[in-house]
Amino acid sequence: MALKRIILEMGHGNDMHGGDYTKAALRAVQDAIHHSSLPFMRSLEIPFEELEIEVTIGVQRPYAVDAEDVRKSLPVGKATVKIVKGGLDIHYPEFNAASVIATAAIAVRCDLEPYLNKKSV
Repeated sequence: MALKRIILEMGHGNDMHGGDYTKAALRAVQDAIHHSSLPFMRSLEIPFEELEIEVTIGVQRPYAVDAEDVRKSLPVGKATVKIVKGGLDIHYPEFNAASVIATAAIAVRCDLEPYLNKKSV
């Protein structure tokens, strides 16, 4: 099976007041997937379950993101989630708090060959 990257989408999300890294990550993923449309999937009759989805989330505190919550938020495919150092925290020293900004990159891969070589009946 030769997986080909068929889409790469980016998004960002934030939690302005709660400092919740998982919430910011989930918003970044939703931002990314709402920029995407895959009409060829239906045109070529490719089952959405066959999609391999790789999510990379960047936040200042990677250990504070629940990767399983992020994985469960994806509507289709088989997903893996990697959390890395990135994103941005905007500190408010007067409140001992921060606004959390997360970035997300979502790569979708699929083996297109069986569908591109279908013969019309």
